Amino acid sequence: MLIREIKLDDAERFVNLIKQVENESKFMLFESGERRITPEEQVKRIEAMRKSENSTIFIAEEENQLIGYLIAIGGNAKRNQHSVYLVIGILAQYRGLGVGTKLFEQLEKWAKDQNVHRLELTVVTRNEAGLRLYKKMGFDIEGTKKHSLYIEGNFVDEYYMSKIL
Repeated sequence: MLIREIKLDDAERFVNLIKQVENESKFMLFESGERRITPEEQVKRIEAMRKSENSTIFIAEEENQLIGYLIAIGGNAKRNQHSVYLVIGILAQYRGLGVGTKLFEQLEKWAKDQNVHRLELTVVTRNEAGLRLYKKMGFDIEGTKKHSLYIEGNFVDEYYMSKIL
């Protein structure tokens, strides 16, 4: 498995990966089929992130297939540029095989090089696999967002989680 930063020519495959992950997971923000993004729009987002010192996208690749991603979105004000918000997605058949761990390990190397001090994310409280991964990687629960999302006819809570580097 290869973990690397995204390239512009990954845009179409990356859009398809995101859509497939959202189709397979009940815990992503967007429901299956809800996201509307073209490869051309994704190219522009990748270009914008590459110009930022505190934002990037890492992808996991297996035999030329994109199987997971970790998006790091840095703060854009002086007061929060040390902080990066994270979004991770892994194809269902590759979950539990160490892909998330490898993505986070690569992210942390990058974050230290970029002088990022704080990593943060939110996770649905009943996403047990996600919680296990984040705790394993050193994230702590800071609080709860009550009724943060509406999933399958129910309001669900999310945890705020962070890791200080």
